[in-house]
Amino acid sequence: MNKEWLKVYIAAFFEVFWVIGLKHADNFWSWSGTVISIIVSFYLMIVAGRKLPVGTVYAIFVGMGTAGTVISEILFFGEAFKLSKILLIFILLAGVVGLKLVTKDKVQEGDES
Repeated sequence: MNKEWLKVYIAAFFEVFWVIGLKHADNFWSWSGTVISIIVSFYLMIVAGRKLPVGTVYAIFVGMGTAGTVISEILFFGEAFKLSKILLIFILLAGVVGLKLVTKDKVQEGDES
């Protein structure tokens, strides 16, 4: 796996924290963590987008972040578990994996996609 893709995955991981933080933050420390997560998430996504196809980077970033946020809400915050919601998340993740599989890893710096 290319280190640029690793940046995208880490960015999506931090996206889950800032999205949850926007809903649940209620004090200085939780808002600080939310802001830090936003900065880390977007920085990594932007840096990865310089060397990878930006459309694919964004789709994977949002897809993984969405799946992570929904699953976290179910597991940690009492969101209702619905089989239809989980099936749709799997469909979303299948699309994300498909995009990753059809995107070349070796993209030259400066190439436009």
